[in-house]
Amino acid sequence: MAISQGCRAGRYAAEMTAQSPPTLTLEAARDLQKMLRADIGRGLSERELNAIEARFGFTFSADHRVFLAAGLPHGSRSWPDWRHGDPEDLASRLSQPAEGVLFDVERNGFWHPAWSPRPAETADALQLARSELAAVPQLVPLYSHRYLPGTAGEWGHPVLSVHQTDIIFYGNDLADYIRNEFTGRASSLPARATVGFWSYFVEAGPGTDVTAPTPYSPYANNAQEAVECLRMLALERLIGRQHYPHQLIEAGLTALVLDVETQSLSLLAGLSRTEHESADVLFDQVLTELGLSDGFPADDTGIPWEAARWELVRWWLQLIVNGSMAPGAGGDVITYEGWGALARPQALTPLVDNVDAYNDRAAIQSGTREQLTGAIVTEAERLLAGPWPPSA
Repeated sequence: MAISQGCRAGRYAAEMTAQSPPTLTLEAARDLQKMLRADIGRGLSERELNAIEARFGFTFSADHRVFLAAGLPHGSRSWPDWRHGDPEDLASRLSQPAEGVLFDVERNGFWHPAWSPRPAETADALQLARSELAAVPQLVPLYSHRYLPGTAGEWGHPVLSVHQTDIIFYGNDLADYIRNEFTGRASSLPARATVGFWSYFVEAGPGTDVTAPTPYSPYANNAQEAVECLRMLALERLIGRQHYPHQLIEAGLTALVLDVETQSLSLLAGLSRTEHESADVLFDQVLTELGLSDGFPADDTGIPWEAARWELVRWWLQLIVNGSMAPGAGGDVITYEGWGALARPQALTPLVDNVDAYNDRAAIQSGTREQLTGAIVTEAERLLAGPWPPSA
């Protein structure tokens, strides 16, 4: 029985105020194992757990380690046999989440918006995707195709059900998952997206990993717009959003082509892939040379970077309207970095409601997302036509 939350990862992050689940004890883990339809063998020792991690090159999360130390479920192939199982089978289970993503890259045109631009040739796209996936947190098999993120020392990750890029929440944490899967008692709490890359896929929809760099396309048609883009990227960085180097380089190249002139701009625009580590430093130099470095809003209210966030919300709305950012992706970013971070202003709530409707499983399955896309664009146009920041 899958958990259907009716919200995307972006809104989870914006609304989530609950603390992480409590740590799992051996006694609590043994109580959970009484609910399983499986034989329970002797738990794995610390030495065995360490040896498994070393052999297969991953780490168990803290609660997963406690669960396996309390007892080792067996008697069904659905439970990984970490003690006596076939090493090839275990390695295959560990690789399945990434291989499923690669399958959809090759066969179904999937491409994660946080990655570098997709190469034209499928073989090159697969090579780049495999390289990107190498840096993604490992998912570790728990039961059948249910997985826990394998991050050492961390507690309370949600359990994910993984079929290629069809990935949904199956429990807020390991204990909630056991109750959900084996007793039908699902939690009423909203699921928590804790691992950025994989949160992109939850609820089986093509939503946005809101912690990743903003997925927009360069749009400037004149020097003024090119400089505005550079300023907005700087504001994004000011509030703590990530950027990939190629985004800064592309913005610099666009400005250069549109006759923006600074001493460092050509250096930024000309960086090769092997020189990407220099992008941030050169970007800062360009900002200084354009006189932008001293013109950022101050952080002087009770809401972190309130004025900067309102500027960015307006820019993100413009990107949606001019077609430089997909309405769903832009709406997810505004929900997370705008509506949620700005204490949920009423003026943005209609837009957020449209984004929620767009991301709802029913809309995905019924094929009605196209008209919902139009609703997001229409609301963005309405907001841009009014005073700024918009009144409540």
